[in-house]
Amino acid sequence: MHGPASPGWLLVALCVATGAYCLLRMRSPVEEQRRTAGGEALMGFGMAAMAVPAAVATPPRWAWLACTVLFGVAALRALRSVRRGPHHLHHLMGVFAMVYMAAVMTAAPPHHVHGGAGVPLLTGVLLLYFTGYVLRSGVRLLPLAVASGPGPRAVGWGDRPELSQACRLSMGIATLAMLVTL
Repeated sequence: MHGPASPGWLLVALCVATGAYCLLRMRSPVEEQRRTAGGEALMGFGMAAMAVPAAVATPPRWAWLACTVLFGVAALRALRSVRRGPHHLHHLMGVFAMVYMAAVMTAAPPHHVHGGAGVPLLTGVLLLYFTGYVLRSGVRLLPLAVASGPGPRAVGWGDRPELSQACRLSMGIATLAMLVTL
């Protein structure tokens, strides 16, 4: 992606850490958790690869085309699972954003300069969606007063809902950062 190298490397580190955590979540005894974590790991590592600063390594056009195809297949898979819940709809939006960004990078000439024509409509829509998602997810992570009752049940660290929500929030922030530099 285009943009300064330091924030680009921070974005790469965030996406790799998120992808690695999602791989660990795939060890969950809950099938739905494993399936979701696998898709999120693909997104995390794919975003890390796409976020490598262009000044360091400019991938050839075929690499962006391969990303477009890979995430296009993942989008078709996500489209089938949308009926299972709202998280799956968000995953579809995330994969679609990856397809879109890879397609834009496939079509862009190396080291292109924006012509000042403004933000394309689809980029603007994705920016609005992910801004709303990040704000909503951030608020949902805020601690709330919990009524006293039985103690918390024992849950493996890979199955903790707040950690998977933080993982999705991190990827939402990374997607926003990548869309801004598009």
